[in-house]
Amino acid sequence: MDFDLSWLLWGLPIAFGLGWLASRLDLRQLRIENRQAPKAYFQGLNHLLNEQQDQAIDAFIEAVRSDPDTSELHFALGNLFRRRGEYERAVRVHEHLLSRGDLSRAERHRAQHALALDFLKAGLLDRAEEALRKLEGSAFEGQALLALLAIYERSRDWKNAAEIAARLEASGQGSFANRRAHYLCELASQAGDGQGEAMVREAMGIAPAAARPSMELAGLQRRSGDAGQAFGTLAQLAEASPSTVPLMARQLAQCAVASGARALGERALAILRASYEQVPSLDVLEALVALEPEQARAWYARHLEREPSLVAATKWLAGEKLGDEQVHPRLQRALEHASKPLVRYRCAACGFEANQHFWQCPGCQAWDSYPPRRVEEL
Repeated sequence: MDFDLSWLLWGLPIAFGLGWLASRLDLRQLRIENRQAPKAYFQGLNHLLNEQQDQAIDAFIEAVRSDPDTSELHFALGNLFRRRGEYERAVRVHEHLLSRGDLSRAERHRAQHALALDFLKAGLLDRAEEALRKLEGSAFEGQALLALLAIYERSRDWKNAAEIAARLEASGQGSFANRRAHYLCELASQAGDGQGEAMVREAMGIAPAAARPSMELAGLQRRSGDAGQAFGTLAQLAEASPSTVPLMARQLAQCAVASGARALGERALAILRASYEQVPSLDVLEALVALEPEQARAWYARHLEREPSLVAATKWLAGEKLGDEQVHPRLQRALEHASKPLVRYRCAACGFEANQHFWQCPGCQAWDSYPPRRVEEL
């Protein structure tokens, strides 16, 4: 079979033309990719990896100018501004994103969430609340509700905090029963005794094992003149939750004394002694001393046999007579000064120390982070 050279003459130009066309298409695709991922973007990423935030911001600003339609660059730039504390610039970036009409629904929600975080970090709680409320029904709803809860706790808006906590619990975000009980107790302290008692009883129904609602109810009952009923409320709590006895030991002793009933005094001693045998707490020790003042030094000596306590030693020495009457007051003052930091409570979350027990830490805002034990006992 003879080979026709004319096909070769025609094929070479065609192959050359197809190759040239393919190269042009590759170059065009490369230019498109370069526009979609500008060089400045990669420079910004490199600066971020090297923890050079100033240079990264400059690079991202240049990239945004080159390609203003790329939303990811705006998000990166806004987040950088927020991390550096330049909240006004972060707000402008995210507000510019929200003003665009070509954003998808998911990106719009993302920009709204970023804007809310800008306001929250800047301390503009009212604007942050408004921005977070707009995220209802979005993929960021759970995060928005948690942020709203933090805002309402910070501003002590307990009514709204209770509403948000109930929504979070209903949506499966975890158990907020103890927090809801705290919110109701806070509201009860602001209301009258009648409304306050109803709120406290509601809190007891939400969190039966929580100590605070029962202690608040006992306080209301005692203020109304029924010390015996208040004692009964605390006794029920001691039976249901023995670990809470140190928190209410002083209140239990006061209710027993205020009732004037000998039977309640004996029952209070039994509850406190049983708790002390389990855990030799300083608060339980002081309640026992309050019920048996004539046995005070004996109780302090007994505590010293079980625990090397400077606090108990100082209390015991206060009733001791030393040979040198001039030295004793000075020694007593020195011991009291040294033991004073040991009777504080310490937050288990942040280490903040306070002379009184707090249900919510003033330092880190954590709930129930103060154990019912003094610093010396930890």
